[in-house]
Amino acid sequence: MTATTTAGGERTTSRQPSALRVGLKRGSVELRQFMRERDAVVFGLLFPVGLMVLFASIFSGEIENTGVDVRQVFVAGMIAAGIMSTSFQSLAISIAIERDDGTLKRLAGTPMPRASYFIGKVVLVTGIVETALLLGIGTVFFGLDLPSSAQRWIIFGWVFALSLIACALLGIAMASVPRSGRAAAAVVTPPFILLQFISGVFIPFTELPTGLQQLASAFPLKWMCQGLRSVFLPDSFVGQEPAGSWEHGTIALMLLAWCMGGLVLCLRTFRWKGRRDG
Repeated sequence: MTATTTAGGERTTSRQPSALRVGLKRGSVELRQFMRERDAVVFGLLFPVGLMVLFASIFSGEIENTGVDVRQVFVAGMIAAGIMSTSFQSLAISIAIERDDGTLKRLAGTPMPRASYFIGKVVLVTGIVETALLLGIGTVFFGLDLPSSAQRWIIFGWVFALSLIACALLGIAMASVPRSGRAAAAVVTPPFILLQFISGVFIPFTELPTGLQQLASAFPLKWMCQGLRSVFLPDSFVGQEPAGSWEHGTIALMLLAWCMGGLVLCLRTFRWKGRRDG
């Protein structure tokens, strides 16, 4: 709240906009900038769609004793990977570039509340658009069934929300790892690709070696994939899960743990200046 003096000598007070309001404004600016960059739109939004179409077109056939087409499993996994792509990967790369070119340093010197920057970045996350694209294509072309009960939509809601928050926080924290903006994609992309292969996105999870299953279980993408399979695949598929159940309680606990861990990492590692700025 600030005080101002009118021409008549009267003092009035005006309320400063909240960090949330400024953050939403910042998010609209970020979104317009993103949509103007065709390369970012194509690779950020359409690349996961292309991968889903490619894998679902190559592999087909019913998984034994489940009544589920393998393409439906791919679609569920790619929706999880799409959420992580538009939050973890995109945020980590864009923030690293902005730190390197001095954007973060300039923003830190403005009256904008620092929390508003992060709110704006989360608003920029295009996971909702990505998920809608993947759902639409999977439903129309690859036989994916949308949830038929309110319970499954509720499960989808909390799995989606926790996944988006966890991946966004991890993306912000990961942005401190690259030494420069130019190195960001090379540092961030390989771990994300490896996680996709061991988390049940491209390869059915139970077909992986036990050691890789255990490794993947320590990261959020495995639980994101499992949560979305429980939403979009029938209960006849549950026998294909390692525990023989959907494990909704474990999924929620693991994603919440990564949300909390991601927040701690952000608070401990985020820097407004690049390494060469001191």
